[in-house]
Amino acid sequence: MEVIDTKVKKWGNSLGVILPMEIVNKQKIKEGGIVRITVQSKNKTRAKDIFGILKGELKRDTDDLLREVDGDFK
Repeated sequence: MEVIDTKVKKWGNSLGVILPMEIVNKQKIKEGGIVRITVQSKNKTRAKDIFGILKGELKRDTDDLLREVDGDFK
């Protein structure tokens, strides 16, 4: 399995991606062959990314945070 970042390009009424020749050769991909693609946009911010940044930096109690989210500010 390979992980690459590649640019999405217009192809008729669709969008397509181009596989780098290095990957094509290494994985022995042939025309008409089947490949599995997992799509994950680099433009989206995932909650996991946000909380990963904050991990270990929160000094407040979880109950206090939940009350704040629920609108019960003290």
